[in-house]
Amino acid sequence: MTFPDATDTVQELLTRSYEDWLAAAAKLSFETRLFIDGAFIRATSGETYQSTSPRDGSVLAQVQSAGADDVDRAVRAARTAFDDGRWRDLPPKERKRILLRWAELILAHAEELALLDTLEMGKPITESVRIDVAKAAETIAWYAEAIDKTYDEIAPTPGDALALITREPLGVVGAVVPWNYALLIASWKLAPALATGNSVVLKPAEQTSLAALLLARLATEAGVPDGVLNVVPGRGEIAGQALGRHPDVDKIAFTGSAEVARLFQVYAGESNGKQVAVEAGGKSPQLVLPDADITAAASAVAWGIFYNAGQTCNAGSRVVVHASVKEQLLAEVERITTQTFRVGDPLDPATVMGPIVDEAQLAKVLGYIADGQREGATVVLGGGRTRTDSGGSFVQPTVLDGVANTSVVGQEEIFGPVLAVITYEGETDEGIRIANESAFGLVASVWTRDITTAHRTANRLRAGTVWINTFDASDVITPFGGFKATGAGRDKSLHALDAYTALKTTWINLA
Repeated sequence: MTFPDATDTVQELLTRSYEDWLAAAAKLSFETRLFIDGAFIRATSGETYQSTSPRDGSVLAQVQSAGADDVDRAVRAARTAFDDGRWRDLPPKERKRILLRWAELILAHAEELALLDTLEMGKPITESVRIDVAKAAETIAWYAEAIDKTYDEIAPTPGDALALITREPLGVVGAVVPWNYALLIASWKLAPALATGNSVVLKPAEQTSLAALLLARLATEAGVPDGVLNVVPGRGEIAGQALGRHPDVDKIAFTGSAEVARLFQVYAGESNGKQVAVEAGGKSPQLVLPDADITAAASAVAWGIFYNAGQTCNAGSRVVVHASVKEQLLAEVERITTQTFRVGDPLDPATVMGPIVDEAQLAKVLGYIADGQREGATVVLGGGRTRTDSGGSFVQPTVLDGVANTSVVGQEEIFGPVLAVITYEGETDEGIRIANESAFGLVASVWTRDITTAHRTANRLRAGTVWINTFDASDVITPFGGFKATGAGRDKSLHALDAYTALKTTWINLA
């Protein structure tokens, strides 16, 4: 079995018209039950929650809401599957074959998965196809290919002994993922966890549960044994907490807000001391120096904050720009945004920016814009709700100038299309200081034509990824995560395999 190529699938789907997508959406049916031990089942309590589309406010489905009993059942299924070795003990080439088949099935169901992503979250359909679906399949296939190419070690012992250092799966992993890239971020955790032989209980965000349930069905069709992958949609304070506190979960892999990340650390400390790896967002700076290519920087600034309606953990939400080039930069950002970021129905391929995920998040974003104005910032673009007649949760691409770095909008993660413009007037050191004055440390970028300055500045920026003269360039081959309040977790790259394994030493006496 070869590495699946998403190119043809993506290209075909990108030729679809608005009418095509509307027709396909009308034909969708939704699986809303929990997926435990290879079967879809109803929640023990019978409780449900609404899946609502932010494109028009319509209710898509009533999703079964897992309670603590359901989470316990899922964990027990995962533990049984791990202990009896039905997945862990398969030959590496067999696990590789199954995961490659899973990636193929994801591409075969790309239309349905993309529609579920767009309808639940509001991501433009072209981006659901290109990023969430195609990149999720690529991630799973990439880790599948790594399974039989990962070697253990022999320590440099004296001649009368042999010490083997092996990597063994942790056991049961609880993966808790957000709604902004529901499929993609799930794949970042599922793929390395399964590749290394673990069992997984996946808790998707309440806003985006439907695609995760289809993902689990496809895994079973591909040959992943029953109990190895379980999906428990449910409320964070119930299902999420139950998973975090469960004494038979060996690790929580979490992406989401800093507030909830801290809760999982508490749950771990109050239960079995399980590992907790978190990626808890950012307030990421783009540092624009006086000698920057302003046109290129402006394009990256606009795309860095308005892509996915700013609902991206590594959104470039702060631009720290030298006073000498600020007006030129803002003029370019406004021009690019006005010409490029068409706000519209996410099922329309012409739409570049869709809605905010739900009304609660929309209210939060609008509240931050009001906070910024109260703190003295000026709205130079956007600033309000739009497309109100649609019934959807749309907000304009917004630029706030004159933001103080210490203000609320300068420090807190807004998670919406709101750019905070912070100006500095001194040397590069001042720009670096401002860029680093944040509780978060996920990503950063620096814009300069001087390669020496670029390297020195990148070295001093406290972030897990630093880009030079670009932004959001990424691939599965490089790790993703941050410093400080962002958390200590790392997704992607071969390093993620280490995150789902434990080292064991076997010492053999040869004397």
